[in-house]
Amino acid sequence: MNETEFLARSQSILDSLESQSDDWVSLYDLDIEASRSGNVLTLIFNDAIHVVINSQAPLQEMWVAAPSGGFHYRFDGRHWNDTRGGPELSEALSQIFSEATGQPIRVMV
Repeated sequence: MNETEFLARSQSILDSLESQSDDWVSLYDLDIEASRSGNVLTLIFNDAIHVVINSQAPLQEMWVAAPSGGFHYRFDGRHWNDTRGGPELSEALSQIFSEATGQPIRVMV
């Protein structure tokens, strides 16, 4: 994947997550504040739990910082896989967001 393709994919992920967070607020009556600055999306759950998702173009990775730790994801042509063998990006974010909200949240990226 070249840099242009990576940037398009990573921006699509951040756009999708921002849009989905708006949907969760409406659907589940949740307190989620989303703010975006360039390639960094910060989601704050219940004014307390911060999750930061950002792209790292030089490494072609998506990074997630959450209360449970920091995670790096690399695209294999089909999925964004954890570089340390954990769950893929959608599944990991679903777990992180579900824990943060106390509601089952399903993330699609």
